[in-house]
Amino acid sequence: MQENKMGVMPVKKLIVNMSVPMMISMLVQALYNVVDSIFVAMLSENALTAVTIAFPLQNLMISVGAGTGVGINAMLSRALGEKKFEKSDSAANTGVLLAFFSALAFLIIGLTCTVPFINTQTNDPKIRQLGYTYLRIVTTIGIGVFMQITFERLLQSTGRTMLSMASQITGAVINIIFDPVFIFGIGVFPKMGVAGAAYATVMGQCIAACLGLFLNLRFNSELHFSLKKIITPHARVIGRIYAVGVPSILMMAIGSVMTYCMNMILKAFSSTAIAVFGAYFKLQSFFFMPVFGLNNGMIPVLAYNLGAKKKDRINGALRFALKLAVAIMLCGTLVFELFPRQLLSLFSPSAEMIRMGVPALRTIAIHFPIAACGIVMGSIFQAFSRSIYSLFVSLGRQLVILVPAAWLLAQTGNVNNVWWCFLIAECVSFILSLTFFKKVYREEVTDRL
Repeated sequence: MQENKMGVMPVKKLIVNMSVPMMISMLVQALYNVVDSIFVAMLSENALTAVTIAFPLQNLMISVGAGTGVGINAMLSRALGEKKFEKSDSAANTGVLLAFFSALAFLIIGLTCTVPFINTQTNDPKIRQLGYTYLRIVTTIGIGVFMQITFERLLQSTGRTMLSMASQITGAVINIIFDPVFIFGIGVFPKMGVAGAAYATVMGQCIAACLGLFLNLRFNSELHFSLKKIITPHARVIGRIYAVGVPSILMMAIGSVMTYCMNMILKAFSSTAIAVFGAYFKLQSFFFMPVFGLNNGMIPVLAYNLGAKKKDRINGALRFALKLAVAIMLCGTLVFELFPRQLLSLFSPSAEMIRMGVPALRTIAIHFPIAACGIVMGSIFQAFSRSIYSLFVSLGRQLVILVPAAWLLAQTGNVNNVWWCFLIAECVSFILSLTFFKKVYREEVTDRL
């Protein structure tokens, strides 16, 4: 069998080939996130706040799906690099089963935990009711997001990133098209408000999942699916997937805990402060999503070349990715510093939201280039099955440092001071990332290859 392109294509071309489709698809995903919030904000600032406080649990779903996908990706790509094809098939089939069980778990969570979760973040009855409505829909109809992520990661693992991009873009475009249709009631569709935004989201996810399944069955010739293999769990395979996947899930889920805690801290100022934070989170995705796309493209490249024992290709990939990530984030910093008012104007802001949001965006954006370095260094932890280090870094950045710093800064009584917590946390996490990177690189690359 001809060797996979991840072992032979020139490194810079390979990184572009693997990452750019995912970067584009994640930019489209970022666009959908922003468009979704733009339409919701047209309803009211309360609606934007409701979607913001629903986000931590919604993001937890994505964390479980994407983290499991990292485990599947690392196991599958390494098996392909070692030419162990039965092992790669087992990872793929087991991954589909895990996606189903993840959806079942969040169906139960959605039915039982939505009300208390929303109630802790706001006392406003209007915001609460909007939050209940949105969150129940996206959690109970979660099968689409888990299957979509799984099938996209299987395509990425074998280097078919163009097909993965097609699946993700399709889901995002469906969402963008049906957001205004369902929210405002266009044509034969009734006006559904925030419920319409939720239904557009799950509809896009389900269609993307169906397309991802078709693309894997039709074009992913390196993997072989079987219903018998899917419904037959293998404890050892599940264990290996989650050995990498659980730290990744926890690492991404920390973001949900962080946003929940930030909402609680900002609630003491006003619901507008929460809306500003929500707007920032949507806007920053235009720059973070492409870097995460680069990271996702890096993982199978690094894992494959570790299995193939090609040290020079690992080094070349890391150097090129670091330069590209920092360049993207520097652009993000410039945009946030120069055009904060224009960015916020996308969300039908009140005068108070503009007053509070402009200094917030400018302060937070300072940390973007530092974050780029941490994301690239983190790719080696995931690719080399050392995701526990990514977990430690994320814990340090988002919980151990960021949340306490935000709380302490909030005690000044000035919401503008709270935003400095991002820069403080990123500087500490950079030191942690660099320390762990040197250790993992020495053990897995210097000493072994």
